[in-house]
Amino acid sequence: MLLESTRFGEIEVDDHDVLHLPDGLIGLPGTIYTLIATSDESPFRWLHSTEDPELALPVSSPWSFFSDYEVRVPDEDVASLGLEDASGAEILCVVRAAETLEDFTINLAAPIVIHRDRRIARQVINEVVGYDVRQKLLSEHQLAELRSTGTTTQAQAS
Repeated sequence: MLLESTRFGEIEVDDHDVLHLPDGLIGLPGTIYTLIATSDESPFRWLHSTEDPELALPVSSPWSFFSDYEVRVPDEDVASLGLEDASGAEILCVVRAAETLEDFTINLAAPIVIHRDRRIARQVINEVVGYDVRQKLLSEHQLAELRSTGTTTQAQAS
């Protein structure tokens, strides 16, 4: 499939890389997406609509930034995805990119659960309470470490 993207131009997408989100994403149109990685080293990927060339959201594994992140998927969502156990799932969270790393946030309250084999996904409400929809992506300690290594605070999810 050839994907037209205002962000990336024309991209060839393998049919196996297409994700079906029958209920869509909260607040956004469309039900068919694909994941695009722009770099093997980056913790970010893009969840790109195959139906809207302008709709692409940065996403990341929550464990790339929060090693103690816990997610509990409601039984109804597990059943609708056809998951038999956690090993068949991939969990991603939507990232809100900003001009500086200090302002990046991640939605830990409503992760996207992907059935790896069936290629269907749902955005769910995490049953583990206490997570925010706009959790700061990096702690002050992590930001200080980045500054000390000379990493710029100007950033994009690329």
